[in-house]
Amino acid sequence: MKKLMLALLLAPMLALVSWAQDASFRSDHPEEYTVQKGDTLWDISNTFLNTPWLWPEIWHVNEQIENPHLIYPGDVIYLVYVDGKPRLTRDRPVKMAPGVTDLDPSVRVLPKDDAISTIPLDRVNTFLSRSRVVTEEQLESAPYMLAGPEERLIVGAGDRAYARGDFEGDFRNYGVYRKEERFRDPETGEYLGTHAKNIGAVRLGTEEGDVARVKVTRSMEEVRMGDRLLPSEERSIDPNFYPSAPDDEINALIMAVEGGVSQVGKMDVVMVNRGEREGLLVGNVLAVHKRGETTRDPVTGERVTLPDERAGLVMIFRTFEKMSLALVLEAERPLAVNDKLLNP
Repeated sequence: MKKLMLALLLAPMLALVSWAQDASFRSDHPEEYTVQKGDTLWDISNTFLNTPWLWPEIWHVNEQIENPHLIYPGDVIYLVYVDGKPRLTRDRPVKMAPGVTDLDPSVRVLPKDDAISTIPLDRVNTFLSRSRVVTEEQLESAPYMLAGPEERLIVGAGDRAYARGDFEGDFRNYGVYRKEERFRDPETGEYLGTHAKNIGAVRLGTEEGDVARVKVTRSMEEVRMGDRLLPSEERSIDPNFYPSAPDDEINALIMAVEGGVSQVGKMDVVMVNRGEREGLLVGNVLAVHKRGETTRDPVTGERVTLPDERAGLVMIFRTFEKMSLALVLEAERPLAVNDKLLNP
């Protein structure tokens, strides 16, 4: 009888422990954490969870807060239990003016832009404007830099120059792009797109026929004659998207690394051979798997391929039809082109 009673008492506790483990809470997680300036949602998720993209699933919605996912420096994150299940919730301390002892009902309005971001946006926003995956036809039909002043072949910020082509409608601002790598799927051979690297920007002046005067307003490298012009995209990342697992099964590869290096590390930007067509969305997290090495069996002398090993995580932050850009969030060892990307 005593054993039965003990089992009945222990069962809920064991179930709770098991659930917490299944939810991937870290064994060393704190009971509370005060958000600091410079934190990101990913940082905080890593403090509590082994699987940070589970954040939205274990967040306890506070009905008194319009958007509980907006988190600000000074907020306190607590681990609580709701219906016997661990949840993360947030408390926002209210500061009173000197001499005030009573709090009247009030609403504290905080600018949305002051909320912490999901990931370090300063590492990503640059790439949003600098990288595009386009078709060969888009590049070949785009206007191009024709001539610099005094027949110079290279110009920079502040210079005036000439461009030629069919300029679109009312667009006055154009990005200057240089053709980089053409991507083909290594398994199917399908053409996926061409990387157009942003060199700078120009503002359109007066036009005479198909020739236009332009002023170079920004340049990261020297702008060369023949570089292509594409209408500027006024884009920025919404700082309030959240990590998630893809809805569909993804089997992808790292195709290239922004900057042309071969080894990939944390906060590097990589190009992925899957995109909107395969259902990838901004915020989707993929696990990086390094291919197993081939070794010689010391007993039989056979060549044996070892199992693939998980080595990191990436998050999609921009999608195109057949390709995507992703940020490396975790890298347990150096990653490389052709490493596999699978559902986490």
